[in-house]
Amino acid sequence: MRFTHLNLNPALVKAIKDLGFVRPTPIQAEAIPPGLQGRDLIACAQTGSGKTAAFLLPIINRLIDRPRRTVKALV
Repeated sequence: MRFTHLNLNPALVKAIKDLGFVRPTPIQAEAIPPGLQGRDLIACAQTGSGKTAAFLLPIINRLIDRPRRTVKALV
């Protein structure tokens, strides 16, 4: 799977690609789709596995798609 298959905003996918990432890690592939649906996430994975991006990419995607001055996420 590639980041392009995760339904992320094209600008976000480009930024991810520009940073040198092409494929999501297993935790990212599992956590990003429900995060994009606005569902709560609890995840456990090894250090360095990409958990931070798994949580933040759906949040950043929402900020890009709906730039309003309201609360979008709680961490």
